[in-house]
Amino acid sequence: MTKNEKPLQRHDLYYFSTCPYCIFVRLALWWLGLKIPLKDIVLSAKNKADLIAGGGKSQVPCLRIENHNGDIVWLYESVDIVRYLKSKQIKK
Repeated sequence: MTKNEKPLQRHDLYYFSTCPYCIFVRLALWWLGLKIPLKDIVLSAKNKADLIAGGGKSQVPCLRIENHNGDIVWLYESVDIVRYLKSKQIKK
């Protein structure tokens, strides 16, 4: 993590490396200076199973957001994910 990256707690990004929509979201993370755990669903059967069990489908990218009250939101569309991430961006 670089000095300008802001770790986001209670967030996970489910993805696979060659998915163009996932690449778009990962580039947005870098551009916005945000750091969240990445869960590759191709390299880890557990990650894929967790995504399906929690979100109901294996579509990626998917941002898992655990709210302060413990509720979990599964955000699927890359544009919606980037819009959400922009709201969490480091304020300069």
